[in-house]
Amino acid sequence: MPKRPAPPLRRKNFATIDESDLSGTIFETRGAYYLVRTPEGETYTCKTLRTTLTENPDSTLAVVGDRVRFRPLEERNDVALHNGIITLVEKRRTSLSRNRERRRNRSGEVEHVIASNIDQLVIVTSVLEPPFRPKLVDRYLAFAEFERLSALLVLNKIDLDTEHLAQTLLQPYSELGYDTLALSAQTGEGIEHLRSKLIGKTSVFSGHSGVGKSTLINALTGSNLPTGEISEKTHKGAHTTSNAVMLIVSCPDSNEYGYVIDTPGIREFSLEGIAKEELRHLFVEFKKYASDCAFASCTHTTEPQCAVRAAVQRGKISALRYESYLALFAEAQP
Repeated sequence: MPKRPAPPLRRKNFATIDESDLSGTIFETRGAYYLVRTPEGETYTCKTLRTTLTENPDSTLAVVGDRVRFRPLEERNDVALHNGIITLVEKRRTSLSRNRERRRNRSGEVEHVIASNIDQLVIVTSVLEPPFRPKLVDRYLAFAEFERLSALLVLNKIDLDTEHLAQTLLQPYSELGYDTLALSAQTGEGIEHLRSKLIGKTSVFSGHSGVGKSTLINALTGSNLPTGEISEKTHKGAHTTSNAVMLIVSCPDSNEYGYVIDTPGIREFSLEGIAKEELRHLFVEFKKYASDCAFASCTHTTEPQCAVRAAVQRGKISALRYESYLALFAEAQP
């Protein structure tokens, strides 16, 4: 009788969940390594394995802000670059992501997540250098509404505002109920006001490159994130943040603190997963008029007797905001 072949050797499966595994939050990524902080403040440098489990299928495996379970490694005689293995990435409450086509990435990810488990989206813009981009702001606000995040619109570089444009730029958003703040990272004006709005929350800073996200975070956290110069030719900033990083922002007068996440400059801010029929609910000013539309399913684009379009024509709804809506509607999934 022929001898039965021996079963293949199995590697020890570190990703099997064990009661001894610790919990923590990823606060920085460094190539293939993840810096994880425990609730007690201890830091571990961790790696993932092929067997690492995730509760977020078809998505980036591990990102800044993720709550994870990990297994500390025993000390070794040789030099090891990591001292922990991530065994589980827990389900994300919220995420900041970009589209990612399957054919262009070997991992098969549909969603490329940049940061997760966010409470507040801080949209950083600038008066000048680069100029204020309302359509990009509206894209961010739609995302915040979809993810049920509070949104804070920050207008930086008011030290360059010789024509006093700040109030004009922010007022339409303030009137919609959004929290707004004009400040200058260069002079420090408004920085402490911003700090007070970050305490007790995990906030992600995002915006067009060159608007001063990293400079603001440096001022708030005492860190030294790289900052970029504005091109005199294009009036655009260089992308200075290559990976998302989570930092602590503390209140000097108390023991209270919050977390801030700096993200790479977003070339394509994804509204992946938002259907056309959902988009109309993400522009808050539409709600007042939508009930008067002739059709309950009105998309506020081409339907007759649309009360929202009529409100735009009467100047009750910003024409610029409506243009942003139409652009996003054309882009959204059916």
